[in-house]
Amino acid sequence: MPFFKTSDDIEIHYQLWEAESDRPLILLHHGFIADADVNWVAPGIVRMLTETGRRVLALDARGHGRSGKPHDPERYGESRMSEDLRELMDLLDEDAYDLAGYSMGAVVSLLTAARDTRIRRLAIGGVGAAVVELGGVDSRVVGGPALVEALTTEDPSTVADPTAAGFRAFVDALGADRLALAAHARAIHQEPIALAGITAPTLVRAGADDPLAARPEVLADALPDATLRTVPGDHSTAVGAPAFVAELASFLNTP
Repeated sequence: MPFFKTSDDIEIHYQLWEAESDRPLILLHHGFIADADVNWVAPGIVRMLTETGRRVLALDARGHGRSGKPHDPERYGESRMSEDLRELMDLLDEDAYDLAGYSMGAVVSLLTAARDTRIRRLAIGGVGAAVVELGGVDSRVVGGPALVEALTTEDPSTVADPTAAGFRAFVDALGADRLALAAHARAIHQEPIALAGITAPTLVRAGADDPLAARPEVLADALPDATLRTVPGDHSTAVGAPAFVAELASFLNTP
């Protein structure tokens, strides 16, 4: 399995599905706690994209999956993860690429698109008005301190916040590194993103019952060239909804 080392010496794991194609690489960035397998491989998204003849790359963000997991919050944040994406694209000598991100990965993708003109098409999901209003994932749904407490306590039964408890249960189910994830939770991006400077056509997708993607039309309206689509499901289930997957493939395969 391929890895690359970032400029700050973190090993990032990625999977690359090669194909003979005259279209750009599709780069996939997963959400918080998940990894490439959970968000993109298991729901059949990678399979659907590769069956259309596309080259696809899905990475595990720092602190997640098989990538390096430092416990220092200074090594985290979506802005640092955005640098990882651009470094990987530089390493692979990609002069253009399509980018799709979900939840945390959507924030990473927006930050990347605001800085990297190589992105041909952009698809984001699992986020909404909070990106415009707070500069990142919706910390009003589950605040940083509550999430950090849920991730660091030794006894998950003591977690009172139901949303934070759900995140902790997901972490424990995956056997993920709680302290690495808590380090990222302390460093989540909560500053304005230069959305008006994103020139790539953008697909904004949100689950109809996803509190973390509330009022997605606010985000779509803040982007110069965005199309909004809602699908059935909440934050956990929308990413694998058939309509979600089909819409993503159709959008990324538009010339």
